Amino acid sequence: MGHARNYVTQDILRRIMSDYFGYDVHFVMNITDIDDKIIIRARQGHLVQEFRANNSVLTPRLTDDIHSAWKDYIRLEVNKGLPESDKIVEGQEKRAWEVISKKVQDSTWRQECLRRYEKFDMAFSAARKTITAIEEARGILESGGPTSPDVAYRLIDESDGVIAGYLDRQYKDKVTDPSISKSLASHWENEFFKDMRRLRVRDPDTITRVTEYVPEVVAFVEQVIKNGYAYVVDGSVYFDTNAFDGKDGHFYAKLEPWSKGNKEKMEEGEGALSIGSGRRSSSDFALWKASKSGEPSWPSPWGLGRPGWHIECSVMASAVLGDGMDIHSGGIDLAFPHHDNELAQSEAYHNCHSWVNYFLHTGHLHIEGLKMSKSLKNFITIDEILGRFTARQLRLAFLTQLWSAKIDFSDSLMTGEVKNIEATLNNFFAVVRALVSQRESEVVAFTGKHGYDGPEQKLSDSLEKAQADFRAALCDSFNTPVALDVLRDIVSKANVYINSSGKAVNLAVVTRVARWAGDMLRMFGLGEGSRLEGEIGWGQDRSNSLGSAAGEDVLIPYLRALSSFRDGVRKIAIAKGETALKDILTLCDKLRDEDLVPLGVALDDQEDGKALVKIVDPAELMRAREEKRAQAVAKAAKKAATIEAEKQKKLEKIMKGKLAPSEMFKPPNVPDGAYGSWNEDGLPLTDGEGKALSKNQVKKVAKEWASQKKSHEEYLEWEVRNVE
Repeated sequence: MGHARNYVTQDILRRIMSDYFGYDVHFVMNITDIDDKIIIRARQGHLVQEFRANNSVLTPRLTDDIHSAWKDYIRLEVNKGLPESDKIVEGQEKRAWEVISKKVQDSTWRQECLRRYEKFDMAFSAARKTITAIEEARGILESGGPTSPDVAYRLIDESDGVIAGYLDRQYKDKVTDPSISKSLASHWENEFFKDMRRLRVRDPDTITRVTEYVPEVVAFVEQVIKNGYAYVVDGSVYFDTNAFDGKDGHFYAKLEPWSKGNKEKMEEGEGALSIGSGRRSSSDFALWKASKSGEPSWPSPWGLGRPGWHIECSVMASAVLGDGMDIHSGGIDLAFPHHDNELAQSEAYHNCHSWVNYFLHTGHLHIEGLKMSKSLKNFITIDEILGRFTARQLRLAFLTQLWSAKIDFSDSLMTGEVKNIEATLNNFFAVVRALVSQRESEVVAFTGKHGYDGPEQKLSDSLEKAQADFRAALCDSFNTPVALDVLRDIVSKANVYINSSGKAVNLAVVTRVARWAGDMLRMFGLGEGSRLEGEIGWGQDRSNSLGSAAGEDVLIPYLRALSSFRDGVRKIAIAKGETALKDILTLCDKLRDEDLVPLGVALDDQEDGKALVKIVDPAELMRAREEKRAQAVAKAAKKAATIEAEKQKKLEKIMKGKLAPSEMFKPPNVPDGAYGSWNEDGLPLTDGEGKALSKNQVKKVAKEWASQKKSHEEYLEWEVRNVE
């Protein structure tokens, strides 16, 4: 939601500039796909997965390893919030944990811990979760319970937050593949843009990624050094803030001069993996970082390394937009040191005094009085919020606040003011559409004041004033709360006019109000697409298309398919036939494979009994359906051929038994002269020369005779069955 606040708000400002004021906007977004946080997160995630793969059985050693990690964690993390008297020392972890677990129930004591370390709750919860999992695992081992992969993985998964840092401290030097960081960044970039589209945030015109601009970064840094504003230390390059500040009209920390020298902010801006030693001033920041083992790297004149965080924006923006830009946006937390550092290094590179004309810093989103923070686990995901409210409602909530102001997010905001605005507008549009539908022949085009008198003239004048006030509000630093108030006010006046006029209502002025209001709402991104001819409302809403005047045309084919399915189920249920269950399943398959395919709806049956719904190009679905049918026909043909082959094979075997065993050793079934005499069953006694058969020969022919006797009996039975 914190991200949504920033990016939806920036999208609103972009739409105002392009769709309302008519500016040509080139919107560039940079993707940070390599930095300290990404490196650490990717490396730790890789090590945890590797640890998981190597421990597929619950063993005492596994529990001991995780217990060691737990002891390490509480000394390193939980300790940060504890008073000196309760600090955990090595060798005393168990006793100390028992004491802390009791004290944490005291809210005053806990608040003091949070004051010392804002992540104390998160650290304590992770440690408690892990020790509980360890105790459970040891109990399983002692009782001789299952040690299967599921049990081992449950222990590891419950402890991942604790073991990640432990493994990283031991094995980080072994993780050298840069694709590990790249794949993590790529995954979350894709997830980010999926969420942005769900929120109806327009795609950037240009996307830049740091890893694709490393040669440009190196060249940029070289020029800053050449201009006298940077220096090299042990393979890293630092920006010289003292050399820059005050020289040739430059000064450092333009945006937040009061934050200059703020050690906490500067350290956070430099990242957890920064080297830091050798800097001439604590304000100096890294342009290029020498890579240590376990970190991705690129070649440079100063050795293997990677870009600093701040430099990427300057380089990519300069590569795309040139030596300056009109507007630079971002959250207010980026003003110092990030944006101030960008300004300094860019002005040092371009030898200019104004690299950016305007900064638009959006305010934070707070919940229960606290800034949303992923590290504090004090956040609402976009998935969660869109499960409760629509993208339109969320955007409305942001429009009710100044783009630069802090927002206190609450249910009362969403269920109160936001839903009231939406309901008021929906009701107004519904009333106007109903009036137009009832008296369509009375609607006339109107371009001036002529023909109006009394209340009509007053409403027309109010509309023109509203349009002027709306423009004035947006000219005043994009004051969307005032602009929304203007819309609500003119809608209220139109409602008063409609209610007071009865059947004498003049639809020309009313529809002018409705269409202008709808156009402005669409401009804010509250509805999709341009207004269709004669359309009244705020257009399509992907999350709630039922509210659109055009929604009926879209929904009817789907509703017909659903209605037809319902009719079929009712008919079967009323008939109460013996095959009702089978017939209903057949109807379900027909809905999936026949009725919904031309509508572009794919239903994938899942193991839990629920279908996964996908919207797919109908042509693709029909092509897939025909391929599936062709495969089914081919499979059936292959099965039939297999059955026929088996049948023939079986028949051949049966036909071999047609020969009676008494005749099998006599001509013409054996060569003439093969045998000289036979017993009454047809078994040979002598060979062609009259000599008695040897014992082995007797044994062999007897075995063959017995086998043929059995086959012959089977043949006779088969013959009887086929005659019958």
